[in-house]
Amino acid sequence: MQQAAADLGLIGLAVMGQNLVLNMNDKGFTVGVFNRTVSKVDDFLNGPAAGRETILGAHSIEEFVSLLKRPRRVMLLVKAGSAVDAFIEKLLPHLEEGDIIIDGGNSNFHDTIRRYEYVESKGMLYIGTGVSGGEEGARHGPSIMPGGSPAAWEHVKPIFQAVSAKVDDGEPCCDWVGENGAGHFVKMVHNGIEYGDMQLICEAYHLMQTIGMTPAEMSEVFARWNQGELDSYLIEITRDILARTDDETGKAMVDVIMDRAGQKGTGKWTVITACQLGMPVTLIGEAVFARCLSAIKEERVAAAQVLRGPKRAFKGDREKFVEDIRQALYASKICSYAQGFQMMRAAAAEYDWNLNFGGIALMWRGGCIIRSQFLGKIKDAFSRKRKKVVNLLLVPYFKSAVRKAQGSWRRVITQAVKLGVPVPAFSTALAYYDGYRNARLPQNLLQAQRDYFGAHTYERVDKPVGEFFHTNWTGSGGDTTASTYTA
Repeated sequence: MQQAAADLGLIGLAVMGQNLVLNMNDKGFTVGVFNRTVSKVDDFLNGPAAGRETILGAHSIEEFVSLLKRPRRVMLLVKAGSAVDAFIEKLLPHLEEGDIIIDGGNSNFHDTIRRYEYVESKGMLYIGTGVSGGEEGARHGPSIMPGGSPAAWEHVKPIFQAVSAKVDDGEPCCDWVGENGAGHFVKMVHNGIEYGDMQLICEAYHLMQTIGMTPAEMSEVFARWNQGELDSYLIEITRDILARTDDETGKAMVDVIMDRAGQKGTGKWTVITACQLGMPVTLIGEAVFARCLSAIKEERVAAAQVLRGPKRAFKGDREKFVEDIRQALYASKICSYAQGFQMMRAAAAEYDWNLNFGGIALMWRGGCIIRSQFLGKIKDAFSRKRKKVVNLLLVPYFKSAVRKAQGSWRRVITQAVKLGVPVPAFSTALAYYDGYRNARLPQNLLQAQRDYFGAHTYERVDKPVGEFFHTNWTGSGGDTTASTYTA
């Protein structure tokens, strides 16, 4: 066996794993590698890692562990779920007190909390870390969001911060997030926001398509947008996608791609968790449901033959409408991030995490899929010496931006309704904004309904909060009530 020399060991040599190993090696770290299909180790060493003497391959767990310096740092980049548990069980017999297991996949944060408690009970340390940026990010600098055993951070910090993306002043897009499942929770919310950003861009594209713009014309629009406040990775790649021509047909590439969207589950997890926390993360929810609706392609094709809507005839000023779409996209994006940070604030209270929201915005500022100029504004909002940020919509910069965009936002949604174009993300963002700015919503009637049919009680505007009342609405219901409700 080779002498222990590796600063970190990585298991899982798919695209992300290979590129992260090469990134670490470029930064001067010796890396040990292993893969369940052992032949992939040799393929990697003889292929992308050829000639790199400080990438060390192993053909068994025992050999792999023997390559690692103490405390041993083992990073898993395997499929989320049972594969992570299986490798933890394989590793534990070969590790010692103080050694560190790191899960860098897209694990559910509840699983990470469970694994953190289990591994710590065995005397080892555990990190669940979000890694965002895809293949390119892994190779050249991802956003890394670690959480878990605080004692492990000092042992991985130099490696993680060296390989992560950097913002303009050189600050790494990686910092400690919090205990147990905090890192994977923050990555989950990142992915949920990513769902929302992508859906908003798709709705902008659909509207431009409906008013007769070609993909090439749209590409030019997105190129202009990428020079301003919408400057971001997703706007940038949308520009490139719309400019691409299919080699086989000569058509725009986007026009030959099936409109049936896939998803891996992190968006759904975000929505489920938001419901559990009682947080109105409506835009991410609509983004998830839009993918679900797209997936029933055959039903939609059949329905298109029999269900009628308005004729899609746009008669306005196209250039002005495109500018309205830009403003609507920006305002909706603000609402989406406001919801995401509101959800993280609720989770911090629920799970006793001390989340650094400005630091999270910084981690997302570079390397990750949602990286954008916009996140710098969010970091500034949380970094200033002001009273605690309750909601980004109340921060002067964002409040002013939404006020400026509001007319365009409402015109776009109105025009979409007239054209029969679905804009669920734009619409729910505006509904959230209008709901949040209303001091009184119609749920007083809803509470009366609940009390009428189920004696669920209600609070009164003229009594202290927390006192509950019941009305015998029919005269025969009696005074027995159900338990009080959770708002």
